[in-house]
Amino acid sequence: MVILDFGAVLAEWPLLLKGIGVTAALTAVSAALGMALGIACAWGRSEGPAWLRAIVGAYVELIRNTPFIVQLFFLFFGLPSLGVKLTPELASALAMVINLGAYAAEIVRAGIAATPRGQVEAALSLALTRTQVFTRVVLPPALKRVWPAVTSQIIIVMLGSAVCGQIATQELSYAANLIHSRNFRAFEATLVATAAYLALAIALRQLLHWAGPRFVFGR
Repeated sequence: MVILDFGAVLAEWPLLLKGIGVTAALTAVSAALGMALGIACAWGRSEGPAWLRAIVGAYVELIRNTPFIVQLFFLFFGLPSLGVKLTPELASALAMVINLGAYAAEIVRAGIAATPRGQVEAALSLALTRTQVFTRVVLPPALKRVWPAVTSQIIIVMLGSAVCGQIATQELSYAANLIHSRNFRAFEATLVATAAYLALAIALRQLLHWAGPRFVFGR
């Protein structure tokens, strides 16, 4: 007979709380910087010169066609051979930013491509600069169109942060594994971590749905 003991896991609540906090912090940093990178890359592929489109295209294809854990290991284990040593937290945040940036670039570019050409020409006829047209006329409605996809991608990156424990980043999955190693309650620790990830994903989705119309693209 299997006897479950969640008390042994929940007794380690400071460790779980720290893991949740680190996961939330990594997600916040990667969401902000990754979206900024994605928007810049989307502009580069849509409006930039040929050489910039080629560079951005290579970056997007490279990241979208390689596993996140490989990207993470390259930053943490590969860069030190070039003299660049990153802390686990910095390597994790950088990997998440780079990963989200590539996916967000294509998502945002799809929204930009859906902008009617006449809308851009009307803005140019009002003597707006190309930068003003992009930031004030093209980008806000483009983000509004693709915001559900952006939200889903940010959540995917947050859930992907679970592999960051492989390089000793003290996020939620690292905390669950550490608790398991202490009390051998693998099932209970994994189930608690699963519930925490589910709660984080639901909360993040609600937050992004609320914040998007208010702070990103307007109503």
